Amino acid sequence: MAIEVGSAGTGELGAVVEVLREWTREEVALQLHPGDLGWFWRFGVEATAAATRVWRRNGEIVAVGMLDEPDWLRMSIAPELQRDEELARRIVEDVSTPAAGVLIEGKVAVETPMGALVQDLLFKEGWDADKPWVPLRRSLSGPVPDPEMRVDVVGSEDAHERTGVQRASFDGSTFTNDRWFAMADGIPYADARCLIARNKIGESVAAATVWSAGEGRPGYIEPMGVHSLHRGRGYGTAMVLACARALQEMGASSIYTCTPASNVGAVATYQAAGLEPLPEIRAQNRNA
Repeated sequence: MAIEVGSAGTGELGAVVEVLREWTREEVALQLHPGDLGWFWRFGVEATAAATRVWRRNGEIVAVGMLDEPDWLRMSIAPELQRDEELARRIVEDVSTPAAGVLIEGKVAVETPMGALVQDLLFKEGWDADKPWVPLRRSLSGPVPDPEMRVDVVGSEDAHERTGVQRASFDGSTFTNDRWFAMADGIPYADARCLIARNKIGESVAAATVWSAGEGRPGYIEPMGVHSLHRGRGYGTAMVLACARALQEMGASSIYTCTPASNVGAVATYQAAGLEPLPEIRAQNRNA
């Protein structure tokens, strides 16, 4: 059974998003969410396609990779094939060989679902474990507390506020109005909402984007930030509660996100909103 890998064409992205939705399930190890591709879409459809790698076996999509950076690949593998030896060996070969067109030469990192055979094989090839990240999750089967502050759904008329809070929340952020509109035009955004939390005088103090993978499937926060001038007042926790409520309205079974284990403030914020830490996840890196 021949396995082929290549960059996605712009016309293939719809099929890729649909596959990622199907693979997003409660019982499956965390991997790429459609929202990861949706957030990347802010760079435009052509850039998103160029950053997406698709593995097919006999024409069927069996794995998907997204290059967050030229040296950083995040992957999803079909749940029933995560221990498939033929597929795992082909993925290892492709990520280890720059000529395959997946990763560049030199130091690179690959993130695959925890427990996937690819991880075992990469360790045997001398790859190392990267820094730990903490996934956090909250079931949406029960009521979610009121965030007790005004939260608005962002439309085109207030996209500038959404992007402004993003830039004030993350040093080096390049999230502009044009990039918001590019993201909002993307296929995954049909199942997404941008939210802004406001303080008592109406200032936008926190913002987030939530992504649904469809009814009965886990929803995802990517990203969430609090304006640098308004931290330490509980706005982050309120924003996460608003995200949970929004995804619950959209039919999601749970809400989750991932953050570096070293970011203890972010972990504490998510926990304060009722998200519970799951076992750490680690990418694997090659240092040469």
